[in-house]
Amino acid sequence: MKALTPADQLFLWLEKRQQPMHVGGLQLFSFPEGAGPKYVTELAELLRTYSQPEYPFNQRLTKRLGSYYWKEDHHFDLEHHFRHEALPKPGRIRELLTHISAEHSNLMDRQRPLWECHLIEGVRGRRFALYNKAHHSLIDGMSAIRMATRALSNDPNETDLPPWWAMQPKKREASSPTATDFITSLTQLSNSAGKQLSTIPTVIREVYRSVQQASENPDTVSIFQAPKCILNAPITGSRRFAAQSYSINRIKAIGKAMNATMNDVVLAICGSALRNYLINQHALPDQPLIAMVPVSLRKDDSEGGNQIAMILANLGTHIADPSDRLAVTKASVKDAKKRMSQMTSEEALNYTALTMAPTGLNLLTGLAPGLQAFNVVISNVPGPKKACYWNGAKLEGMYPVSIPLDGIALNITLLSYENQLEFGLTACRRTLPSMQRLLDYLENGIKELEIAADL
Repeated sequence: MKALTPADQLFLWLEKRQQPMHVGGLQLFSFPEGAGPKYVTELAELLRTYSQPEYPFNQRLTKRLGSYYWKEDHHFDLEHHFRHEALPKPGRIRELLTHISAEHSNLMDRQRPLWECHLIEGVRGRRFALYNKAHHSLIDGMSAIRMATRALSNDPNETDLPPWWAMQPKKREASSPTATDFITSLTQLSNSAGKQLSTIPTVIREVYRSVQQASENPDTVSIFQAPKCILNAPITGSRRFAAQSYSINRIKAIGKAMNATMNDVVLAICGSALRNYLINQHALPDQPLIAMVPVSLRKDDSEGGNQIAMILANLGTHIADPSDRLAVTKASVKDAKKRMSQMTSEEALNYTALTMAPTGLNLLTGLAPGLQAFNVVISNVPGPKKACYWNGAKLEGMYPVSIPLDGIALNITLLSYENQLEFGLTACRRTLPSMQRLLDYLENGIKELEIAADL
């Protein structure tokens, strides 16, 4: 039995019907050359032979003394976790995204390991899809991407590749070994808590300093700066998922021309899309939107658990000129990264926790809806750099499906694959009507920066 970290337990405590706490990924494949009409059915039969999952996919929750622990599921039933499905005709991307939206809205059964895999056939153009989802307490987004990537191959002729639930774990964190009993697990949790407490003076000092500097330095973003916005309304359990690929070379060219990083450009593009969306909803705040941007603190290739901190970025949505908007975003990111680089990993994690306290307080209690540290989550995750295949099928796109929160109705996560940036936008469909229009606004954001950069 293994104790969950405080952060991982929080993902369980935060979960409710309108707020599922699982992450997901959509992979789109094209049929191998010469594949027959029963290719996907045969693939499903192959996957069903992997009936014994590896760690952490063989773990289910148990609860003792108010805390959650992982224990091996000795009654694992693959049929509950793996589903072979078909899209309704005509099988367009529209139907696929509608299907993913519905599946991502569903809570998972806590009496079983918290993951699912959906093999989806009937996608137009001799294509099929794979949708995986797992609870955020089980694996973080970075781990999920790494696992999904390890299940692929750069060789189109390699077959009999196991699914992600049947792969041998690559590496586990030395700090989180599998505990054999309750006492050991509790001791580990206590030791971890002591280590975290030692960082509190530094963290409080840094938060205070950032609030003070925000009044003097426009590049510094404080936790009290985010404006009220429709993005921060209460949400329902209904999700809308939208996805699109954009050329990495276009983003890099803008960055080179305007002396900005690719991440700076991505944030500016998102700022442009959100500005146009909110203008069309007659809901653009006078003050700039603030984005929460996760950054990985992982220093190894371990899988499982969460090792993520965050920075706050000014999206400059109050500025019409795209060049000026990019400059504001770039400066705020540079300032935030400078402050984060001066912290240890433990300090950075606790700084994140304290910075998120206003949002967390409202998520847990709903008593402080006016406290808003940020308006939107924007996450950029590195993916495979070379073309990938799965049992001969070429991976055409891989799109993250993430978590909106009550009061944070939109999550934008993007992943790099080969020469593409794969945007996955996940939102509450009731809170943000016609959210899919953001895909067009993202393209417009790229074009306006290209014009500004004279490309």
